[in-house]
Amino acid sequence: MPLPSAHDVALAAERRTAARLLLAHPLVTGTGPHSDTFPLVRRHADWLAQRFQQVFGYRLLVEATYARLFKAGLGPDSGHRLERPSTGTPFTPRTYTYLALALSVLVTAPEQLLLSQLVADLRAAAVDAGIEITDTGRQAERRTLAAALRQLVDWGVLVETEGRVSAVAEEQGEGRSGEQAGEALLTVDREIARAAVAGPLAQSRDGADLVRRAADPGFGGPRTYVRRRLVETPVVLLDDLTDAEREWLRTRQRREAQAFSELLGLEAEIRAEGIALIDPDAELTDLHLPGTGTVAQAALLLVARLADRLRPAGPGHPAVGGRLVIGVPVPEGLLPGLLDELIEEYGRRANWMRGHLEDRDGFLAAVLDLLTRMRLMAPAGPVRADGHGVPEGYEETAADGRPVTDVSGARGQQRDGGWVLLAAAARYATTVEVKPRSEQFPTNDSLTDTSPTNGILEEPPR
Repeated sequence: MPLPSAHDVALAAERRTAARLLLAHPLVTGTGPHSDTFPLVRRHADWLAQRFQQVFGYRLLVEATYARLFKAGLGPDSGHRLERPSTGTPFTPRTYTYLALALSVLVTAPEQLLLSQLVADLRAAAVDAGIEITDTGRQAERRTLAAALRQLVDWGVLVETEGRVSAVAEEQGEGRSGEQAGEALLTVDREIARAAVAGPLAQSRDGADLVRRAADPGFGGPRTYVRRRLVETPVVLLDDLTDAEREWLRTRQRREAQAFSELLGLEAEIRAEGIALIDPDAELTDLHLPGTGTVAQAALLLVARLADRLRPAGPGHPAVGGRLVIGVPVPEGLLPGLLDELIEEYGRRANWMRGHLEDRDGFLAAVLDLLTRMRLMAPAGPVRADGHGVPEGYEETAADGRPVTDVSGARGQQRDGGWVLLAAAARYATTVEVKPRSEQFPTNDSLTDTSPTNGILEEPPR
């Protein structure tokens, strides 16, 4: 086979760069933060649209000023939430309500309007939809509304021509420059507003039905759903899949690994319990562990101790006589106790945030939330292999009736309200090094971690 030419290599690199950008940022504008790469998306628009449709069942719309990759959902408990950039605080249901109401107004809004008019139209839309809105005169409510509008600015739906949308959160009266607080002139991009929502709104009865419908892979069936799951989540465990999905993946995992490498530059790690796609450049993720900050440090230390204490004996693949262990139940009361130990050992020396140290329950909830999103822990309960979150009429069993890997009981005897440590957690078992104070870093001792190590995960049979 002849070696690819320099032109072919450059072409593949351009397409890979554009595909990676769209996967990480499904809405890209020609004037936004990724304007330097946007020309690549336009240049390879036809090829990208075809590949995204064939591989993931995603629709790609490329216009002169923006590109929108319409991703589909993955079902309940699998969403990628929006957060406030300044604090990392996740959007509340109220923030999403304001976001949806604002979009409903902006798709038919004039090209320019005042912030006060947008707020008035938004309140009118809420009345028409039968949605009760708390008085927007309250400071907390105004901040929530400002967060939703700030998201629309980040997406390019709104442009702050004069003033800022954050003015809606200001106290009433005159601002520092003598202008009336709470006002701004906004320019609206109605096309981007119409393209912002990807889910099948018209066909959905309510929010839960919208989540289910968005997760339906349609004609692609198990093939499409598994590919979406692989590329959109940190790790795919076998009981995250139905029988039909597990069977499809088992017979094609090597060739799929090669395809993901060529299309997106991702490396597949295939284990007995599931598959993870690794990004060597660490760009295609909205989560980072190890990471900075109090919650990320505590999460890394906590999961390392759990992996050390709860590591199962003799896990393996059933095909070679082993016992498939996808998760290990966490004994009741262990999590608060371990967190208390970590706070005493490292919390003050590492200068962890005082608010977390004073609110142990809230601190533990934040740590578990991060570990859950990283697919290192999960609340005990039904999984997709049990039919949880599977759309109506979806193909759940292997079409040819062949036996598939049995995942029943692979998370152990779970208790209601409990937690399960998942197999991938063993990769984050670490060695902690406490660095003493020095002249260069005089303020506090610091914590460093080693690279993740393998543990619970086992190689599957070839």
